[in-house]
Amino acid sequence: MSTTVSARPDVTSRTPLRGRLAVLSVTLGIFAVVTTEILPIGLLTPIGAAFGVADGTAGLMMTMPGLLAAVAAPAVTLATARADRRLMLGAFVLLLAVANFLTAAATSYWVVLVARVLVGITIGGFWSIGAGLAGRLVPARRAARVTAVIFAAVPLGSVLGVPAGTLIGDLAGWRTAFVTMGLLSTGVLALLLLTLPALPPERVTRPAVLRALLRAPGTRFALLMTFLVVLAHFGTYTYVTPLLREVTHAGPGMITGFLLAYGAAGVVGNFLGGALVTRRPHLAFVAAAATIAAATALLPVLGRSGAGALALLVLWGLGYGAVPVCSQTWFARAAPRAPEAASVLFTASFQATIAAGALAGGHVVDHASLRAVMWLGAATAALVVVPAAAHFVRTRAGRASGPLFGDTLRRGARPSSGR
Repeated sequence: MSTTVSARPDVTSRTPLRGRLAVLSVTLGIFAVVTTEILPIGLLTPIGAAFGVADGTAGLMMTMPGLLAAVAAPAVTLATARADRRLMLGAFVLLLAVANFLTAAATSYWVVLVARVLVGITIGGFWSIGAGLAGRLVPARRAARVTAVIFAAVPLGSVLGVPAGTLIGDLAGWRTAFVTMGLLSTGVLALLLLTLPALPPERVTRPAVLRALLRAPGTRFALLMTFLVVLAHFGTYTYVTPLLREVTHAGPGMITGFLLAYGAAGVVGNFLGGALVTRRPHLAFVAAAATIAAATALLPVLGRSGAGALALLVLWGLGYGAVPVCSQTWFARAAPRAPEAASVLFTASFQATIAAGALAGGHVVDHASLRAVMWLGAATAALVVVPAAAHFVRTRAGRASGPLFGDTLRRGARPSSGR
C-alpha cells in the first residue's frame, strides 16, 4: 500500500524572524499544554476542598489527562494523518482554552474531570505533532538545538507556570488561575495561526508503522525506561504540595518559592540532559533516575527543614528536567525515518505513565501516607539502573552489527515516497 509523502516546505527560504516566531509559537503551545496539565499539582488542596474530595481523589485531575492523552496520541494522529498540521495544532490549542474556561466555571467535580478529558485529548494530539516539528521550521543544521528549545517548555511549565498559577490561586482563588491559562491559550492560538506556515503531512502515519516500531528492541527499551522514570516522578510529584504542607510545614508563599526553584533546576536539567544523551544515552537516563530516587527518598526525612526541602527539590528538578528530552531522543533515534510515529509512541507512553503514576500515588496516599508514596517512588526510579546496565551489555556485544539504537523500521513497515 502506498504511503503519501507531501512536499516539504523550503524552510531555508523563510525569513529567520518568521522561523523564530514559528518556533516560539510551538514552544508557547507546549508551555500552555504542560502548565495546564500539571497546574492542579499546586492547587490540589484548595480544589479538593472546594468540592469536598480527598487529596487522592483530587489527584484524578492528573490521571484523567494522562489516560486520554495516551489514547488520543495514536488515535488522533492516525485519524488526521492527511490534515494540515498547522490547522490541527490550532484546533488542539482552541480545545485547551475551552478546557481551562470550563474548569474555572465548574460547579461540581465531575465537570472538572470532563474538562480534564479535553486537556488529555489536547496533550495527545499537540505533543504528537509538535514534538517533532523542529526540522520543518528551521534549517536541518539547527534542528537539534531548536528541539532542545521546544522541550525547554516542559520545565518552564514548572518554573513559571505552576508557581505562577499557585500564586494566583493563593491570591485570587484557583478558578482565576484557570481563567488565566484560558486567556494564555487563546493568545497562543492567535500566534500559531499567524506565524506557522502550511504544514502538510510529510508522511502518512499508518498503523503498520506503529506496529513495526513496537516490535523493535530499541523502542521497547525506550518504553521501559520511560515507564519506570515517569511512574516514579508523577507518583510522587503529584502530591509534593501536600507533603510540603505536612512535613515541612510550608505556607503558600514558601511552597510557591520551592516550586519555582524546582522548575529553574528543571530548565538546567533539560539542556544538560539534551547534551549528555547524544553522547552517553545510558548515563543520561541513569543519572536522571538516580537524582529522582535520591530526592524522593530523602525528602520525607531531610525535608523537615526549609533548607533541606529546597535542596532536594533542586536536585529533583535537575533529574526530571532531563527526562523528557532524553526519552524523546531515544524514541526518535529508534525511528529516524518516521519522526511523527516516534513522537506518537513517546507521547502515548509518557502520558499513560503519568496517569498510572498519579493513580498509584493517590492510592498510596489514601491508604498509607505521603511519606510512603515518596519512598515507593524512589524505589521505582532506582530500578532504572538494572535495565540500563543490561541494555548496555547487549548493545556493546552487538555494536559491530549496527548502531546503538538501530533503525527500527529497517525490519518492519517503512514509509516510502512512492510504492
